[in-house]
Amino acid sequence: MKKIHIKDRLLAMSKAPSKRNVNSLYVPEPKNRPGTTPDFSDLNMPDLYSEKTHTLPRPDTMVDAYETAPLASGLVRVLTLDGRAKGPWNPQLDPDTLRLGLRNMHLTRCVDNRMFNMQRQGKSSFYMKSKGEEGIAVAAAMALKDTDMVFPSYRQQGLLLSRGYPLRDLMCQVLSNSGDKLEGKAIPICYSSREKGFYSIGASLGTQMSHAVGWAMACAYKGTDSLSCAFTGEGATAEGDFHYALTFSSTYRAPCIINVVNNQWAISSFQGIAAGQSKTFAYRGLGFGLASIRVDGNDFLAVYAVMKWAAARARAGGGATVIEHYSYRMEGHSTSDDPSKYRAKDEPDAWPLGDPLERLKEHLILIGEWDEERHAAQEKELNAYVRETYKDAESFGTLATQTGINPATMFEQVYEDMPAHLRRQRQEAGV
Repeated sequence: MKKIHIKDRLLAMSKAPSKRNVNSLYVPEPKNRPGTTPDFSDLNMPDLYSEKTHTLPRPDTMVDAYETAPLASGLVRVLTLDGRAKGPWNPQLDPDTLRLGLRNMHLTRCVDNRMFNMQRQGKSSFYMKSKGEEGIAVAAAMALKDTDMVFPSYRQQGLLLSRGYPLRDLMCQVLSNSGDKLEGKAIPICYSSREKGFYSIGASLGTQMSHAVGWAMACAYKGTDSLSCAFTGEGATAEGDFHYALTFSSTYRAPCIINVVNNQWAISSFQGIAAGQSKTFAYRGLGFGLASIRVDGNDFLAVYAVMKWAAARARAGGGATVIEHYSYRMEGHSTSDDPSKYRAKDEPDAWPLGDPLERLKEHLILIGEWDEERHAAQEKELNAYVRETYKDAESFGTLATQTGINPATMFEQVYEDMPAHLRRQRQEAGV
């Protein structure tokens, strides 16, 4: 055997191409950037037209959490893209309930359009629309009990509207005027209503997750059958609060529903920045021993069914469920955002799961319980109602006129006992 000197071997290795990649930082990048043709073929999503996507099992509510793995990696659906209701998850809702769901979604969208336009006219400082995600909030509200406390993020106004929160109160809060029950202390879209079981929205998204689990633990401690239902975006799952919530809910079997609304974008960062290119967001719950489900967030019937299942499990002592709502944010993150700067112009139209409002409408038409004429009449009626209610809310003041809020209230209800430095500031302000 010919001997090769060690120097010659090292020289040969240095010249040969390495089989290993050079260590480098990987930064996820979305495919659909401005100027590109939208393409969703790389998303972790089953074949939308396959019969298999409507045959995922609906297990017993007290099933072992790890047996929900197929539901966490799959996609629970009921409505086909042509309007049919299929599969074991079909909640078999009566036509009146379906029409109420459609109306609540329709109302939410009409309110969004009005308040967005008013912000653009300078009458309020800020607004966030929920277009494309209305089905998630509305179906959740209708599937839960009114005694269940919801811990929303800032795109679940459909929860309030579905629970009968006075529309004028919501509008006054956005306008930060004298009719605002929060007295202008919150960002316009940070709604709050103790009466409707709607926990105050925090602008630092994610913090409400731990609060929700704590509330659920208190419900269990008191022996009630109430639960908490928390919402966050996929981007905020990268924050510590999300993992704290999973840890505590798993350890103490808290009766909580932990919802991750994966609308693909966290402001201008796409879902891959929160590790969305690996397993699904729902799959993360399995690592904590929690039942986990990924659902078509644009399918009203599927969201309703999954929420009912998770609520029944929580009330029976089965603990928390992690639900990923697979959806899409159709418009900008807020009125301060221009999505054309970071995503393809036609991306909303190319989203393969469609529009939740349109899909439920088509289903009702298909089963003979709705038609285009009634839909147009409902839109006209709701727009008139929203317009007249807004006129009433605007009479209390706007950002463009005078809000009518007494400046002295900024010092109140911040501390139980006002500290000396605030008393001095109030005195200096002369209010």
